[in-house]
Amino acid sequence: MEAEGLGWLLVPLHQLVSWGASGAIVFGGVVPYIPQYRDIRRTQNADGFSTHVCLVLLVANILRILFWFGRHFESPLLWQSIIMILTMLLMLKLCTEVRVANELNIKRRSFAAADSKDEELKVPPKRSYLDFDLHHFWHWSSFADYVQCVLAFTGVAGYITYLSIDSAVFVETLGFLAVLTEAMLGVPQLYRNYCHRSTEGMRCLVSPLENVAGISQVPRFLQLEHCGTHGSVAFL
Repeated sequence: MEAEGLGWLLVPLHQLVSWGASGAIVFGGVVPYIPQYRDIRRTQNADGFSTHVCLVLLVANILRILFWFGRHFESPLLWQSIIMILTMLLMLKLCTEVRVANELNIKRRSFAAADSKDEELKVPPKRSYLDFDLHHFWHWSSFADYVQCVLAFTGVAGYITYLSIDSAVFVETLGFLAVLTEAMLGVPQLYRNYCHRSTEGMRCLVSPLENVAGISQVPRFLQLEHCGTHGSVAFL
């Protein structure tokens, strides 16, 4: 009798917990980058943040979305990828604007400090992904270049997926590559910190929050395993 009386409370409570878990999955991944974004915008200095982190997450989440077409997984994970892609594009836009502005300011200060009146102010050369210069890959002067590169990659990967969508081996490989790429998330930032011998400009909260974001997906993983969902889907 008491169990029946509590039934009206347990059902909405279970629904509330489910919504909370879904919300944590959808938005939990982008939370670590909010303080980093605000810090870059406040200091107008993006030297401490590696934009290759954005590249890794863009590739991983685009592959995850393409994997969804071959083997559907839960909607919160799909929305998580969409939100993450939008967040990384915002990070790229801010970092590009700040970096280009700083490069121009350095040139202006050098010009103002020069004694020669014949010296002209040289604007930093514009770099585009259409230059196909590997030395400046993912270090372009315009945010539009990043968007075009992402669209080109999505188009090529999407076309290959369309042609091979019926192959179970291809679909599973696509899911594996998405997971493997995301697992290498920390490599670009570690390499940048190593080269600069410094972590200046990198928010100390980013790594702990990334761990929290990863832990927030554990309950969903256990739920998928309990329901008998395919292992590769669960890990996504």
